[in-house]
Amino acid sequence: MSDDDPFELAERKPSLSQRAMGVTMQNLPYMDGLNEPQRRAVEHLDGPVLMLAGAGTGKTRALTTRIAHLIATGRAAPRQILAVTFTNKAAREMRERIARLLGETVEGMPWLGTFHSISVKILRRHAELIGADHLHLKPSFTILDTDDQLRLLRQLIQAENIDEKRWPARQLAGLIDGWKNSALTPDRVPRADSAAFDSRGVALYRAYQRRLLELNAVDFGDLLLHCVTLFQAHPDILKLWQDRFRYILVDEYQDTNVAQYLWLRLLAQGHRNICCVGDDDQSIYGWRGAEVGNILRFESDFPGAQVIRLEQNYRSTPQILGAASGLIAANKGRLGKTLWTEAEAGHPVRLIGHWDSEAEARWIGEEIEDFHAGTRRSIGRRELNDIAILVRASHQMRAFEDRFLTIGLPYRVIGGPRFYERQEIRDAMAYFRLAVSPSDDLAFERIVNTPKRGLGDKAVQTIQTEARQLGQPLLIGAQSVVANALLGGKGAANLREFVDAMGRFHADVLDSRVNHVELAERILDETGYTAMWQNDKSPEAPGRLENLKELVKALEEFDNLQGFLEHVALVMDRDNDEAQDAVSIMTLHAAKGLEYPIVFLPGWEDGLFPSQRSMDESGMKGLEEERRLAYVGLTRAETLATISFAGNRRMYGQWQSSLPSRFVDELPEEHVEVLTAPGLYGQGFGAAAMMGGADFGAAMQDRAATADVYNSPGWKRMASRGDQRAKPRTPAAVVIDAEAVGFSVGDTVTHAKFGEGTIMGIAEDTLTIQFEAGFKNVKAGYVQPAGGVDDVPF
Repeated sequence: MSDDDPFELAERKPSLSQRAMGVTMQNLPYMDGLNEPQRRAVEHLDGPVLMLAGAGTGKTRALTTRIAHLIATGRAAPRQILAVTFTNKAAREMRERIARLLGETVEGMPWLGTFHSISVKILRRHAELIGADHLHLKPSFTILDTDDQLRLLRQLIQAENIDEKRWPARQLAGLIDGWKNSALTPDRVPRADSAAFDSRGVALYRAYQRRLLELNAVDFGDLLLHCVTLFQAHPDILKLWQDRFRYILVDEYQDTNVAQYLWLRLLAQGHRNICCVGDDDQSIYGWRGAEVGNILRFESDFPGAQVIRLEQNYRSTPQILGAASGLIAANKGRLGKTLWTEAEAGHPVRLIGHWDSEAEARWIGEEIEDFHAGTRRSIGRRELNDIAILVRASHQMRAFEDRFLTIGLPYRVIGGPRFYERQEIRDAMAYFRLAVSPSDDLAFERIVNTPKRGLGDKAVQTIQTEARQLGQPLLIGAQSVVANALLGGKGAANLREFVDAMGRFHADVLDSRVNHVELAERILDETGYTAMWQNDKSPEAPGRLENLKELVKALEEFDNLQGFLEHVALVMDRDNDEAQDAVSIMTLHAAKGLEYPIVFLPGWEDGLFPSQRSMDESGMKGLEEERRLAYVGLTRAETLATISFAGNRRMYGQWQSSLPSRFVDELPEEHVEVLTAPGLYGQGFGAAAMMGGADFGAAMQDRAATADVYNSPGWKRMASRGDQRAKPRTPAAVVIDAEAVGFSVGDTVTHAKFGEGTIMGIAEDTLTIQFEAGFKNVKAGYVQPAGGVDDVPF
């Protein structure tokens, strides 16, 4: 029989030790509990295998059992198995699982780890072969972290007399990292990229690689790139490693980039015993170089490959799987599979629209409190740890964090800091604090050189010394340093500009005529802080800018900067106990691999999700990745999934009406329950309706009737219910708990700063008021009835 015959496995004899223990191929204990496809994936050891594993189908169990089977049957020694994961945590968990399956500690598996950790071991053995001329890498090379990499790139940029403000080092680092992820050395960068970084990108890349060799250093991208070039240039070295690895196993294959793909293909050309585990429907990291095409062309890359589909889901209900499967079916670039489960049908996916993001956060908070209290009989009482909120962008977290802090609902942010703990938010808050209180030395120290103003440690020490001698705050000390010319050069001019600006901002804080929201925007703009992130070309920069916009938006709910700063200080003063029962909040990208009984998916609005930026930059490819991201979100839910959207969002200081995500219309009707009350769009609701009057309401109805996103059966049912109600002659407004605030829609009120206005909407204690200056969301406590002063009975 050939080595590729899977049926030969059944005839293989157990090892002597297994026979002595009474073990046969029919009663291997680690095979217990595997379903038929999982068992086939474990037993088909020879030749290329693609384990196409849907969400929640037990792919990690199948992968680790396959490794245990290789060792237990004597097909390979542990040192002959190459098992690759993406994270150190996944590698540890895999090692622990194998040990449990075999009932012993797994020793001698030096080649179970991440791409980078394994590449380091290979590279250290052949380091001298990397380089050219008299410059070669040595086995004792160091691995640069991101800070060291940026420092080195800044030196190269300065040496070339390039303006770093226009062409920042972080942008060049991202460019070089992209080339390395694509396995491109400086000589192989395509001509189409020659104009990158002011047409100097390739030359700087070449200089950077040479400087790394001089320093006997590599960055993380080099670990894979050097291995690929080593294998390609030295067939004898490649064969050495091909012979060493009899079996290769790869987890999360859909997330591999080009360099990782080439690395694996080169090594697998020896024995061809490669097993890749992945799910093309969960490829969501294209923005960092992942190529979904790697898994889609597996069968053409490895002719004769066996594709085994794991489709039995052990996580979610049939209703959730039905909705997710219907959604992902709209993608063209996929291998296809049908998830199923033996679980009971469960609840349909719930769909609901809200007035705005704050109303969305309030409703979700109330739902969570009900679930936690056990008032929903069909769901039962749930711990907060059982509940997750998955957002498309980190700036969406602010509304939920503010709401949960206000009502005392414990939460934790997974995969990143809480909103008010993020770097850019802390920096912006420090600017606001110093504008309100010039004696806030901690705020001064944080921002005096952020963005860079040429004020190093020595300059700051000079300011501190001067302030201490004067017995004054650091800002006054800085003024004295400038006045007495104690600093020279560019730093002195920048410090003067900073001190003068903070003086103006403080005067504006004290001037009640100055709009505090506009002042906050001006502070961030005029100090150069916003421009700093606009010029930052790192993948995180757009998200940081969105967070700053969200911060400014949060100011609208307060009467002044001081009140906002007090609010943040008070609500953030709480014990952040990670062990406590708490709701989890995270981005959809951070949620991959996790699961929760109850999942909320807010912000399903076109432009937000799918992301407009992703579609603009990557077209249909970007849209399909966004759809895969939606699929990942839905399949995190075990029992109940809720999708929501807001009819209005504050964008760039303007209220904008938004339409539900196009993904909503792709959900199968039979798996969705629509909860939205009639009238969110068709009855003149929404900020846009308030600004456009009755004609706008009619136009919105017409738009809704013709837009594809509203042609799903669920939306038609909702619209038909709305049509049965009497049509208001004037634009209506949302009213939630009007009695609690003592006002009604249509009341005329006065505000100390904005003057007289008309209430157009009420949501708990927040009033939407049309002032002469425009629409404002104001707390009820900050307004009084028009003419109220004259009505005072004394």
